[in-house]
Amino acid sequence: MEDYQENLVNEEQPAVAEETSYEQQETNDVAETVETDETIDEQTETSEITNEQAEMSETTDEQTEMSEAIDEQIETSEALKATETLEVEAEDKSEKSVKRNAVSNASVPVEQFDWDKLDEDDLYKGNKAEIEAQYNQTLSKVAENEIVEGVVVAITKREVIVNIGYKSEGVISITEFRYNPDLKVGDKIEVYVETAEDKRGQLILSHKQARALRSWDRVNEALENDEIIKGYIKCRTKGGMIVDVFGIEAFLPGSQIDVKPIRDYDMFVDKTMEFKVVKINQEFRNVVVSHKALIEAEIEAQKKEIISHLEKGQVLEGTVKNITSYGVFIDLGGVDGLIHITDLSWGRVTHPEEVVALDQKVNVVILDFDNEKKRIALGIKQLTPHPWDSLDTNLKVGDKVKGKVVVMADYGAFIEISPGVEGLIHVSEMSWSQHLRSAQDFMKVGDEVEAVILTIDRDERKMSLGIKQLKEDPWINIEAKYAVGSKHVAKVRNFTNFGIFVEIEEGVDGLIHISDLSWTKKIKHPAEFTQIGSMIDVQVLEIDKENRRLSLGHKQLEENPWDVFESLFTVESIHEGTITEISDKGAIISMSYGVEGFAPVKGLKKQDGSIAKIDEKLTFKVIEFSKAAKKIIVSHTRTFEDEMKEAEAKEKATNESSTKDAIKKVQSSIEKTTLGDVEALAALRDEMAENQSDK
Repeated sequence: MEDYQENLVNEEQPAVAEETSYEQQETNDVAETVETDETIDEQTETSEITNEQAEMSETTDEQTEMSEAIDEQIETSEALKATETLEVEAEDKSEKSVKRNAVSNASVPVEQFDWDKLDEDDLYKGNKAEIEAQYNQTLSKVAENEIVEGVVVAITKREVIVNIGYKSEGVISITEFRYNPDLKVGDKIEVYVETAEDKRGQLILSHKQARALRSWDRVNEALENDEIIKGYIKCRTKGGMIVDVFGIEAFLPGSQIDVKPIRDYDMFVDKTMEFKVVKINQEFRNVVVSHKALIEAEIEAQKKEIISHLEKGQVLEGTVKNITSYGVFIDLGGVDGLIHITDLSWGRVTHPEEVVALDQKVNVVILDFDNEKKRIALGIKQLTPHPWDSLDTNLKVGDKVKGKVVVMADYGAFIEISPGVEGLIHVSEMSWSQHLRSAQDFMKVGDEVEAVILTIDRDERKMSLGIKQLKEDPWINIEAKYAVGSKHVAKVRNFTNFGIFVEIEEGVDGLIHISDLSWTKKIKHPAEFTQIGSMIDVQVLEIDKENRRLSLGHKQLEENPWDVFESLFTVESIHEGTITEISDKGAIISMSYGVEGFAPVKGLKKQDGSIAKIDEKLTFKVIEFSKAAKKIIVSHTRTFEDEMKEAEAKEKATNESSTKDAIKKVQSSIEKTTLGDVEALAALRDEMAENQSDK
């Protein structure tokens, strides 16, 4: 510090000598004297300010900054001095001369310099406080943790130098300005004062924090004022992009990037674009921006202009903009039109990509348009004649045609005879069979088939076809091929409660009634006898050609066993049987030869009083036989009840015979009765009474 002061004194000495030479030249020109006084006064003030600068800063950077402030102060002092009158300057001349002498007299070694004497001298002519205030006004009063406005004074590859009017300039990383690649020297920006002076005396600023603190207000203002703002696209996310707007991460939907579909989102990353705020969620503080909104107004104007000149039937050239499953969007030069998939080709089109490709130039015809909804319906196939108009005029019903299966449905198949000309083969025309099946059972998409024309309507452009007509109708000679009494093998197709539907061959169906399944078994449902899909032997019983139905039987393949059963299962005959089923009315009894009999409930009572159970094997007596009804009624109870009745009858007959013999004996001896005979009769009576009591 002492070395610095010594240098300062040495610098002032030649200045003082120079001032003295100016005083000696003063003669008659008062103005020249005044100019000299001003120069001396400015240099004196400069010396004092320099002393203050030396005391405030010990680094080279601070001295440089203070020199700039001193220059500003000198300009201020010159402006103040210029307003003073010549008289005041003349009066102050003597006082300034004394001060200069005092300074010049101070040209002594620094060790002997009298600093107290220097302080006693009034170098500020009594206005020191005023001059200090003026100097302080040249410096900004910066408070930490506040947002202030600054000016960009320099830009390097890594940093941006910002002047906020403080005694030193702030440095901000260039990365905080990624959103604004157009930043240049002289631009005004908002900065956040983190530290007014760090340990190195450096002013620490942040543009990012300033944007973050002001961001929410700025975003809301932009939405309210429909303001166009700039944003930096940081990265890609699901459904769109993340954009840095005023330090806030806003969402840019993919549909809002451009009016055209975007195929490569990554090309927008790290780019700065203009946006409009379209939506703000105040609760979750979410912001949605749009770039598309900036150009939609212009596009709408273009649409109106283009649509105003459109006419139905007009042919235009367009570019394929987007392809969907239902159609193609065409760019007509500022307005979009839609070609529905059905208007791409006269032929069948599965997907529009079969006809057009993205960015392809195509000619289209205007089918219809809506001025209010800005919708335009376009077509390509209308540029060529309809294939039905060029169809062979000689085609007629009954002709055979070949085509390709293009569409399959449950009810039939569409056959493309030529591009744009199709015929329908209904499923009922695919087979002579009466069992309706799915069309997929007969053909599939892509098959080449031959068919017969059944109907053709050139006005309605419709045609029906058939393939079963390629084969002979099996019912034409049905009596010869399937005569009554003939035996065949059929396939079980379906069941009903009353019988089984079978198919002898394709188109020839028949019914086996449930009563014609078995001679001996009582079948409640056909599922008990066979199953769908299995083969069964049948005999033709009757032909119904009109309804195309045969009456068939299965049991008729065997002789009627009831002719034999009539002699085997006579009434009162006894047979063994097994109870197979029990119901409220009785039980089904399985007997020999596969015959089933029925036993009423009262016929199931056993000799010990219990009721017979299922799977129990017992003897049964036939109590009723009907050949016509194929019915046998049996009873187990009757087997032992009839035996008991027979025994009782025999015993009763024996008793009656002995009684008659005794009576005859008595009667024959009545005539010769004596006293002894009477006693004999009395004894005989007692004996008979005893015998009767024993019974």
